[in-house]
Amino acid sequence: MFDQDYVLEDNKVRPVSDIATRALSVTAIDNDFIEGVYNKIAAFDSWIFGPTLQTGRREAMKRLPMQSGDRVLEVGVGTGINASLYSKDCVVTGIDLSASMLVKAGRRLNRRGIKNVQLMQMDAAQMNFSDESFDLVYAPYLISVVPDPVRVAREMYRVCKVGGHIVLLSHFLSENPFLARVERLISPLTVHIGFKSDLDRPAFLAQADLKPISIDKVNIPRWWSLIICRRGK
Repeated sequence: MFDQDYVLEDNKVRPVSDIATRALSVTAIDNDFIEGVYNKIAAFDSWIFGPTLQTGRREAMKRLPMQSGDRVLEVGVGTGINASLYSKDCVVTGIDLSASMLVKAGRRLNRRGIKNVQLMQMDAAQMNFSDESFDLVYAPYLISVVPDPVRVAREMYRVCKVGGHIVLLSHFLSENPFLARVERLISPLTVHIGFKSDLDRPAFLAQADLKPISIDKVNIPRWWSLIICRRGK
């Protein structure tokens, strides 16, 4: 329908080169900033972001392509809210940049007697795991937080086994033009509570070279996307 140098995206014809090179957000941040934000909000993260986003977590868990005995990596484990949702016959590793978040996660695991989840402090953009270490790599509410979403996604792909799955649960820039303008305006503010409100999903997927097998809206309101990808060879 269109010349190969163009694609149809959000009902608009855009050049492929634009998707492949454009900025993913109007807001630039670094790891020190993000670590500082999450160390500050660790005390109340479970009370605010826990209940408000729990519907999406539960929906995601139902759809995760997870099998008995799988090795699972949760990228951005935070305070360990997801830990009790995993099947006990899976071996789960949770990583996070924030030491304060991991302290709370460790207390949660001990309090609930969760034995199949181990915690590690690690930068998601530079993981200390060998290639193809996990059957499933899951990043809930993370990709709109990190300074370099593309690098993190590529690391997730690297540590996932061939035939395994990479799953992202995140807020992305709205497809509604008015809401998208608002999200771009408030993005410099939302980073102070832990996320960029204007992450460009089509550009992110193109630049990370991820080809989803499904994209579903979750949470109420359905402003968050659950993206499931399979790793090829």
